[in-house]
Amino acid sequence: MNVFGFCKDMVIGRARNLSDKNIFHHMSLVALLAWVGLGADGLSSSCYGPEAAFLALKDHTNLSLFVAMGSVLTIVVICMSYSQIIELFPSGGGGYLVASKLLNPTMGVISGCALIGDYVLTIAISVASGADAAFSMLPLEFQSWKFKFSIGIIIFLTLLNLRGVKESVILWVPIFFVFVGTYTFAIVWAISAHFGDLPNIAHGVVADVRMDHLEVGWFGLMAVLLKAYSLGAGTYTGIEAVSNGLNVLREPRVQTGKRTMFYMGASLSFVVGGLLLAYLLYHVQHVEGKTLNAVLFENLTSGWPSWMSKGFVFSAMASSAALLFIAAQTGFFGGPRVLANMAVDRWMPTRFATLSDRLVTQNGVILMGLAALLVVGATAIFASGGLVNTLVVLYSINVFITFSLSQLGMVRHWWLDRAIEPKWKRKIAINGFGLLLTSGILVSLCIVKFMEGGWATLFVTGILIGAAFWVKNHYRRTQKKLHRLTELVAAAMADEALTSQIKAPAPCDTNARTAVFLVNGFNGLGLHTLMAVIRMFPKVYSNFVFLQVGVLDAGNFKGASEVENLREYSQKEVTRYVTYIGKRGFYSESHIALGTDIVDEAAKLCDVIADKFPQAQFFAGQLVFKDESLVTRWLHNHTVFELQRRLYQHGRAMLILPIQV
Repeated sequence: MNVFGFCKDMVIGRARNLSDKNIFHHMSLVALLAWVGLGADGLSSSCYGPEAAFLALKDHTNLSLFVAMGSVLTIVVICMSYSQIIELFPSGGGGYLVASKLLNPTMGVISGCALIGDYVLTIAISVASGADAAFSMLPLEFQSWKFKFSIGIIIFLTLLNLRGVKESVILWVPIFFVFVGTYTFAIVWAISAHFGDLPNIAHGVVADVRMDHLEVGWFGLMAVLLKAYSLGAGTYTGIEAVSNGLNVLREPRVQTGKRTMFYMGASLSFVVGGLLLAYLLYHVQHVEGKTLNAVLFENLTSGWPSWMSKGFVFSAMASSAALLFIAAQTGFFGGPRVLANMAVDRWMPTRFATLSDRLVTQNGVILMGLAALLVVGATAIFASGGLVNTLVVLYSINVFITFSLSQLGMVRHWWLDRAIEPKWKRKIAINGFGLLLTSGILVSLCIVKFMEGGWATLFVTGILIGAAFWVKNHYRRTQKKLHRLTELVAAAMADEALTSQIKAPAPCDTNARTAVFLVNGFNGLGLHTLMAVIRMFPKVYSNFVFLQVGVLDAGNFKGASEVENLREYSQKEVTRYVTYIGKRGFYSESHIALGTDIVDEAAKLCDVIADKFPQAQFFAGQLVFKDESLVTRWLHNHTVFELQRRLYQHGRAMLILPIQV
């Protein structure tokens, strides 16, 4: 093993064994682990969502009770509506798939691009907020290190997620439950210690409502509440992660997903509502360099012994910071999955659907990490209102674009299926109410925060949508150009029907000249390459061998049955070449392999064939486009050139035949 391979195995891990029939079971998450890995994004939003809402009320803090009730209601409705999405899309119902199938592909692309931006911002805001929580425990002179610390955490999480989903989750389980324990204790303590003050709080709320009504009227009062409620929209982010990440859950996935959604909704409702009430009970105010939660915990423990107070505050804030870093995991889970789904449908470059030997969508993980680094860096330079506050605005708008489109798709689905769905009224009511809430928040955010950064997320998302349509059009044009090659398949099928010209296959002579073809299905490219070799080297080759690598990607890596289907499909396709050339009197055989790395698996097959047939010559076809550029080259597969270099290193020749389209 070379130095690079050794370092890769140490940092990322060894390649997974695809022959292991229990591989999906080993990689999947039970509900408890899914709550940690996918639910942490939602729960971690309690570190910044309630704070944003509470601070937006300014001198009207008693109104936070209404914001708390509205927040809890919104969480419950969104969780219930996404539970219905899980039932309808048991293989994974992220916003992209829901909008694509229930509305139309264009809406799907808008939702998918918003989701990609959402997950990039999930990483950025979670890390930035986690850094805020961590540095709340340190003196002010350490604040200058916060940005560098955030960059280091993003790089660490990127490397961690290249190892795999389960490995990146298990590491955080103890920290997750420290957070749950400390926050639960703090909320219960705060309420029980001020239980006698609750009637006074109620009277204060009534007095504030009357005073505000006299000063600004009912419209002004509702505007204050709506602004605080909207700015706390970061609280609801991450709820969609479970429906989007069903593919990593343990079977039965629907039940596991719904159980995870319940854990997430219950814990988030309790923490968010409890924190807003605790802020009010302790009259928490903003302190420079500290989060509201840090201030709350210091006030809450002020009467404790010094060592106990400092220990509790440190534990709570350290677990808050760590939970926010766990929440960034959701971006690394969901973002690459959305990219992969869009790549399978040719809205994104197909390389985003490929898997690494750890069965991770490696290109997507790396892209999410790089994009998060760019966002954190750009926001730190240009944002004037604070890194986290600016990111919350950008983050929430994209989240609620996806929320709204998903709810609209579900409402349309239940209405169209009302004749066959007996409970359609209840289900459409849940999604309809969810649509009203999410679209209302989206409009409010866009209006209130458009000039404070909202325009930026809409602009960037618009650019991403435009890029997706450009990629789709490119692949569509390429498909049209390839149409003439598919005519060879029809000709070959017609040729096979001429049974009068069939000859008996020749016996195998391993010492005879052998033409070995790398193919990817019985298609125009493979047949064109075969015909070109026969035409260029008439009566030279006696043996014809066909090799095909069945590539496991995000489109087919969904279960053991899908892997077996890929194996059967690959064998069926390559056998058609054997039948086709065998009828012309030549000896022919086929070999297949399954894997994530085409070059590696193909090179292994070539070694086997070269040992059996010493006179083997390897051939492959490569499409050549007249208008090729750096961008279009990145959109297509050029693995034959890498395979050619690999074979050259082994002293074997490979001829690549250019096929212009």
